[in-house]
Amino acid sequence: ALWFAGGLTDGGKVLCTDTSEGNKQRAMKYFKKAGIAEKIEFHVGDANEIINQFDGSFDIIYNDIDKHGYPRAFDLAVPKLRKGGMFITDNVLWSGRIFEKDRSESTKGVVEFNRKLFSSNEVLSTIIPIRDGLGIAVKV
Repeated sequence: ALWFAGGLTDGGKVLCTDTSEGNKQRAMKYFKKAGIAEKIEFHVGDANEIINQFDGSFDIIYNDIDKHGYPRAFDLAVPKLRKGGMFITDNVLWSGRIFEKDRSESTKGVVEFNRKLFSSNEVLSTIIPIRDGLGIAVKV
């Protein structure tokens, strides 16, 4: 959020979500210290519910929620992106578990998300294999 806020033009906002009020308070302390708190709108709750409060259109949506929620995040986020907007998702390689027989809810969520990411006609997608895998999709 700090990095994105640094690139905003006048009037731009970064919308943040977290399920923890404590994390929000901690983050806002640092945003204030960095002089960007006025550029941050922070919501506590389920990101997949919070996004429904906004009509869009978003330039960038960064997704790093609980992994079982990734497929729903894709379905909710892509329609809210402007044409040319980016949907960036962390952990799409899931420490290699997507290639193994691990069938936890989290792994199933990442596998299904990746299937949606690469079968959608709405986005052009790639995975950058850094750290735990970064999915990048651009709305076409």
